[in-house]
Amino acid sequence: MAKELLSGQHVVVVRTEELNVSGNHFRNKLKWIEKANRKSNTNPRRGGSWTARAPSRIFWKTVRGMIPHKTERGAQAMERLKVFEGIPAPFDKMKRMVVPQALRITKLRPGRDFTHLGTLAHQIGWKHYDLIKRLEATRKAASESYYLKKKEAAKRLTAAKKAVASA
Repeated sequence: MAKELLSGQHVVVVRTEELNVSGNHFRNKLKWIEKANRKSNTNPRRGGSWTARAPSRIFWKTVRGMIPHKTERGAQAMERLKVFEGIPAPFDKMKRMVVPQALRITKLRPGRDFTHLGTLAHQIGWKHYDLIKRLEATRKAASESYYLKKKEAAKRLTAAKKAVASA
């Protein structure tokens, strides 16, 4: 992802709650809780958690760590990245692409533990997990009905072309 951004590509990542994180779920959760509970060393009263809890922000910060974001080039690269939970309205009608190099089956050996980023985020304090699941279910139902209508229309078109050709 970082290389694509640095090479000038505009990237939109959707359904970040479905991303897989390698490693045991419990261990990942402990690492995240430890990170979130860090306090300020200089003034402990200022302590508090500035840790991102939404899957989109977790992913965004992960990618930012791979980019020299304090330079002009890195800042421009980060502006080309958009990250969302679920698939919001303008992007649900667009064709989506899967990056084969990022698939779990190509990166993790069989039998290795992994966790979904949405489940991890939900357990560390992200409050919109159920909402996103509900919105995704309605989006998938609408998409399925659209696909069936499109398939039926294509079938009728081929039948009409055959009828015209035979006549």
